[in-house]
Amino acid sequence: MLNISHNKVYKYVRKGNYSTLVNVEAKTTSKVLRRILLSLFIVVIITSFLPWTQTIRSEGFVTTLKPEHRPQRLNSVIGGQVETWFVQEGDFVSKGDTILKIKEIKDAYFDDKLLARTKNQVNLKKQSVTNYSDKIAVIDNQIAVLKEQRDLKLSQAKNKLQQAILKVQNDSITATAEATNYDIAQQQFSRIDSLYQQGLKSKYDYEQRKLKLQQTQAYALSARNKWYNAQNEVTNLSIELSNIEVKFQSDLNKLQSDRITALTQQYEAEGSVNKLENTYSNYEFRNGLYFITAPQNGYVTKTATYGIGEIIKEGQEILSFMPMDYELALELYVEPIDLPLIQVSEEVRIQFDGWPAIIFSGWPNASHGTYSGKIYAIDQFISANGKYRVLVKQDPEQIPWPDALRVGSGATNLIMLGDVPVWYELWRNVNGFPPEYYKAKEQQDKKTKK
Repeated sequence: MLNISHNKVYKYVRKGNYSTLVNVEAKTTSKVLRRILLSLFIVVIITSFLPWTQTIRSEGFVTTLKPEHRPQRLNSVIGGQVETWFVQEGDFVSKGDTILKIKEIKDAYFDDKLLARTKNQVNLKKQSVTNYSDKIAVIDNQIAVLKEQRDLKLSQAKNKLQQAILKVQNDSITATAEATNYDIAQQQFSRIDSLYQQGLKSKYDYEQRKLKLQQTQAYALSARNKWYNAQNEVTNLSIELSNIEVKFQSDLNKLQSDRITALTQQYEAEGSVNKLENTYSNYEFRNGLYFITAPQNGYVTKTATYGIGEIIKEGQEILSFMPMDYELALELYVEPIDLPLIQVSEEVRIQFDGWPAIIFSGWPNASHGTYSGKIYAIDQFISANGKYRVLVKQDPEQIPWPDALRVGSGATNLIMLGDVPVWYELWRNVNGFPPEYYKAKEQQDKKTKK
């Protein structure tokens, strides 16, 4: 009983008359409970020293490792009107297959012979360039001929001038000689005149000497006049020589001016040719844009433009496209506080949406239905959502990811960190401390080797 009083009454009670009391006192519940509690305590103590893998939990979604493998949008480079659809949603297309044909809506490109006419303009301009080149060649030939004529004329004029200079020298000597003869004749006439006055010479001799004096004077005057004429001829020839140089230089300047004009016109024609060829190339390239083709092997997922005759603006989205060959990856986001704990090549356990799994956070090897991955890259700057983006790729040494997995599927991720005792993990969570910072084994091995 309760044994509250010192007066014992159980000696006076016949327990055999009370079956319920006999059954209650016969049970050993308290001993069993003590054993259970002791066993639980021992189990908790042992469990608290078991290794616990620290993890960082995050959400993410499936993407592709390479940008060219991700879903992409096909846009129309030019504006146009839908003329013919060659595919429908869900179709597989190979690289270069025609998806859509559009027709022109700008009046500047309505001419169906635009390419031919533009090509004709290019050819005509090229002919103009050739004509200007021929004109320049003709002008160059004229300049060469004119220079030869100038040289010949100048040589002829210089020869005449040299002859005139020599003639001046000759006439100068002749005039000097005739002047000397005139002086001698004057002296002789003076002597004859003195002798005639004295009566020693006859009048005939006097008149003969006087006639000779007059003839000598006439010869001297004639020689001097010829000398002056020769000097005048030298002056005239010098002027003529200058006139020849001026005339031919004027003609050369005119031809060179014509040549420069022809060169300018040639350069303008060449510029027009380049511009027309550029225009022709643009027209030719634009004709190829009327047919929108598949950039690579893949599937047409969803069209953004629909019926025949619908107007498409320049740069407008036409459809979304998924490449056939791609390498899946996982894109997840982690808090900035967890970023220092994450390193490239660390293991990540992944539970994809739609694939059932049993997860033991601290014992990943005991989990079932999860898949393994390796951290491939960590962004160097924070994303718009205030977290850092991490790319995870498949671990080739583990079970491959499901074949039915598609880009955009959600996933819950556990980034594996270091192993700590269970008691430490409980103590850390109670105190709100972050996981332990540790370095991956591979990186530690590399540093040890160094």
